[in-house]
Amino acid sequence: MSRLKRVLVILTTVAVVIGLAFGGGFLWLYTDAKVSTVGSTGFGNELAVPPLAKSTVKSDGTRVFDLTMRAGEKEFRAGKKTPTWYFEGSGSRPPGGAAHGDYLGPTLRAARGEKVQVKIKNTLGEESTVHWHGMHLPAKMDGGPHQMVAPGATWTPHWTVNQPAATLWYHPHPHGRTDRHVQRGLAGMFLLDDKKSGSLALPKTYGVDDLPVIVQDVRFDGAKFDHGRKMMQDTGFLGDRTMVNGTLDPYKEVGDELVRLRLLNASTARVYDFGFSDDRDFSLIGTDGGLLEKAARMNRLQLSPGERAEIVVRMKPGERTTLRTFPQDNYGDFWQTRFAGGDDTFDVLELRAKKTLRASPELPGTLGELEVPDGSDSVRGRFFGLRMFSINGKPMAMDRIDETVTRGTAETWTVRNEDGVPHNFHVHDVQFRVLEVDGKEPPAELRGAKDTVFVPGNKTVKLAMRFDGPADPDTPYMYHCHLLYHEDQGMMGQFVVVEKGGKPGKVRTPHAHTGH
Repeated sequence: MSRLKRVLVILTTVAVVIGLAFGGGFLWLYTDAKVSTVGSTGFGNELAVPPLAKSTVKSDGTRVFDLTMRAGEKEFRAGKKTPTWYFEGSGSRPPGGAAHGDYLGPTLRAARGEKVQVKIKNTLGEESTVHWHGMHLPAKMDGGPHQMVAPGATWTPHWTVNQPAATLWYHPHPHGRTDRHVQRGLAGMFLLDDKKSGSLALPKTYGVDDLPVIVQDVRFDGAKFDHGRKMMQDTGFLGDRTMVNGTLDPYKEVGDELVRLRLLNASTARVYDFGFSDDRDFSLIGTDGGLLEKAARMNRLQLSPGERAEIVVRMKPGERTTLRTFPQDNYGDFWQTRFAGGDDTFDVLELRAKKTLRASPELPGTLGELEVPDGSDSVRGRFFGLRMFSINGKPMAMDRIDETVTRGTAETWTVRNEDGVPHNFHVHDVQFRVLEVDGKEPPAELRGAKDTVFVPGNKTVKLAMRFDGPADPDTPYMYHCHLLYHEDQGMMGQFVVVEKGGKPGKVRTPHAHTGH
């Protein structure tokens, strides 16, 4: 009997030790998952501003840009050169190095009504693509995974800009590898102008009172980027610090009372809830697809990967304030909030006002006109269930057309997060209106033109969009989760635009452009 007792004591002790070890390990993982850089960011580096890409204009009025995908290196931290990829634009690389330090790319800029052509050369050791995120253009020019560019080859997409002034961006889109290509540095802004926005009294001097703010989270392993996902991180890669325009610990000295920040969440998985360290209000003037009808005052603004927003903040002479991202309460359960980054806080960018500021006019009472449908003329509805790693139970297949839409018609798409993990939803070619969030009117920050929307755990959004073509039954556009790990693993589908009564064609086997 005593021997049995000893065995039971030993087994009980072992079970307790295992339980404590498991509990201690979980506690360590739970504690280690929370990240904050508040109070530890020195803001010792002046913010780099990506140069405006130079262009030429052909005799027929076509504006021509040159972009070259290159491998390089950048010294993000003193004495440590990090291998990178980047876009080099014509005239953006002075003798001795790139103006933006072999990281990201120049800012392209064009006006509504202009014909645009971009000569893209790939000098990398593997094929890639360049997708024009937020742009309305033919499917063959979209730069999705069907428009691959082989090493050493050149691809020259061309289209006519036919959408309102907006803050768009460009980035790679190779199926299964988008996450890594963007993390390495391949991204840049594409700004659109129009007569209406040009006539408004808004901050509009690029790099002065109108600032691109490309936010990414990073983690380093020695001199190299660390692209690994930590345990429990179902969302994808989450870094332990942020940088803006490729600048760590950035500050920007400003000389105007009103400063316009064009925010782009270029992170691959992290969702940000932007505000300022002193909780000051700011004015939201634009979303993904352009200006709002009127400015909206707020002190928090949530952006998931791929989303953009234009905000205007008022500064006083000599003051400083910090653009910060705050903990978020709409991730779902405590597990996702902690391990998906919802508890994290980052000091992103310090604004330093000069002692004397140029006076800025008050913001206009009205801004733009929304050129997106309101759902009243939708000819049909569709449902999209988001679940790792599929949409409507189907993982991405390059040779399968999932949806067929008719040119010139509007539809209402209902998108639901079915698994509780944070997701978002991006649709190529179109801008949409968010009609509802869980059956209720969307908040102010979701009432503008959008092409990407956050869909938190177990939430449902309803979207209205119009498909203006051109029709191409054989070349699909994409819709997908823009948390790039999810996208790469299969949370993506394809749709084609056809003429009334038309049928979907057959998707050609993807092949890389090899022309010069």
